[in-house]
Amino acid sequence: MTDPYVRAAQGRLDAALHRLAAALRGATVHPDEHNCECHWGGPADLALLRTPDAPLDADLLRRTWRQGKWNDPGAVLRRVLPQLAAELADRGSDSSGDREDIGWALARADWPRWPAEQAAAVGGFLHALWIRDLLVPGDAREVDRTLGMCVQASGELAPWLDAWAALDHPSADRGLAAAVDVWTYDLLSDALPWSLIRHSDREDALAAELSAWLTCHAPARLRAHGAPDDLLHRVRLLGLSEPERWRDPHWPGRAY
Repeated sequence: MTDPYVRAAQGRLDAALHRLAAALRGATVHPDEHNCECHWGGPADLALLRTPDAPLDADLLRRTWRQGKWNDPGAVLRRVLPQLAAELADRGSDSSGDREDIGWALARADWPRWPAEQAAAVGGFLHALWIRDLLVPGDAREVDRTLGMCVQASGELAPWLDAWAALDHPSADRGLAAAVDVWTYDLLSDALPWSLIRHSDREDALAAELSAWLTCHAPARLRAHGAPDDLLHRVRLLGLSEPERWRDPHWPGRAY
């Protein structure tokens, strides 16, 4: 890892994981918390969740954060989040592929309303993970999945897009090209690339915000990256009204 930007980003992520673990140390579910044995697990599993900081096996961890029918989903997620965040930071883990669903779990747990130190630690972790994933090359959907998780969790685009706009790095531009290739299929129909659960009332506004940001920030970076003309035309079309898009000679010949 010789790139100083990557080293710094990984260092911030490691520090964010430590802060999160410290802020949530000792967290446990309510003594009376329970769940359906048929769909979640039995008394031994609940006993582990009532034991602060006890490590969970991968199956129990996934069953716990995915299960929505907890009496206090915030307390449950605080209990498992240090371990879950560490797995998210490891691209080789099973949890890394569940980012959008984990965003839903964070939204369900309403983490911005947690005590200030805990909420700040969660937000710091999400931002550190986002920057790391922008700087460290991954598969073609890496940026899409991480941003989708952050938007699911926060109901906001601006903080994540502002960080991206400020990041002058070839990997950030490669991620932009890959993301635009995925997102324009939805955005050209004025739809957000992710279906939000807790923040579904904001989908139209966020779709417009993402289209406007891409129209402003993407063209120069895509050209510098050597993106194909088709991709540049799709971004340009996002800045047009629907009738203008349909009349444009570069309007795709298929429905989006």
